[in-house]
Amino acid sequence: MAYALTLGTISFLLAVVWGGPLIRLLKRFGIGKRIRIEGPRSHQWKMGTPTMGGLMILVPVFLITAALNIVNLMGLNLIGRSILVPLGVIVSFGLLGAIDDLTCVRNPNGVGILGRYKLLWQTLFATIASLAIYFGLDLHIVGIPFVARYIDLGFWYLPAAVFVIVGSSNAVNFTDGLDGLAGSTAAVAFAAYGIIAHLQGQIYLVRFCFTIVGAIMAFLWYNAYPADLFMGDTGSLALGATLAVVALMTAQWLLLPLIGIIFVAETLSVILQVAYFKYTRIRYGRGKRIFKMAPLHHHFELLGWSETQVVQRFWLVGILSAMLGVALALL
Repeated sequence: MAYALTLGTISFLLAVVWGGPLIRLLKRFGIGKRIRIEGPRSHQWKMGTPTMGGLMILVPVFLITAALNIVNLMGLNLIGRSILVPLGVIVSFGLLGAIDDLTCVRNPNGVGILGRYKLLWQTLFATIASLAIYFGLDLHIVGIPFVARYIDLGFWYLPAAVFVIVGSSNAVNFTDGLDGLAGSTAAVAFAAYGIIAHLQGQIYLVRFCFTIVGAIMAFLWYNAYPADLFMGDTGSLALGATLAVVALMTAQWLLLPLIGIIFVAETLSVILQVAYFKYTRIRYGRGKRIFKMAPLHHHFELLGWSETQVVQRFWLVGILSAMLGVALALL
């Protein structure tokens, strides 16, 4: 654990040092955020803020993890295969997010990759990762909270794993809407799973988790309100998918909805909003809404909470839920 925490510190220092040059580079190429017209008016001033800040997280994590495990990766032993799975996921989903961010920036309408195509690629990458976990790591179990036992799901593990990875990737993406929100809650979730991995003796996974935590904290240095840099899909899609893979590798993925409760709440708010709007439009001829705006963080903004209040309160809920999740993993 001491080594893992040290890696987190090193990851922070490496990431925060190149944050300034990255921001200047993004500004130079005009890679700035486009704000939705239907979004809160208070966000319009953020137009043009550099996005694709996920690179600030992904690059140090990849370089540090690859450098520390070069022998294991070349030999493809158990540790090498284990590290290769989250590394492959963070790179593939990060690349997909980067393409989406660039498409959004270059499109006059501010529209990125069409949702169905993005979902298709997410499912493809998630399927490959699930197969790697199932066959490469011979892992197809799930831990049951409150019960000190694991259940072997057999073949059913594959569709469940794909669902968890795709769902988590999109959930973090929905959460990425306020300065510091997605980053702070993701850091808490990775730290929680790092502790769970430590309790299981998965040292390589502990180091990986805290390397990510350090890089996210460096990103938050520039993403704190008012943000100088946005995460973009480059970071949110990659972090969400990687968090799911880490949860799957600990076999405690049933705790993910609790440890990542903010991500779940944000996603459910979107699903409920869309479903209720379509239902009432068909039933009454006019669509109605449950929330003032979805995802959930915008609802609280429109209720009168400031952006920093929403972020800090959601973050506190995330910490408490993560603490409870770790406690359940001990039972």
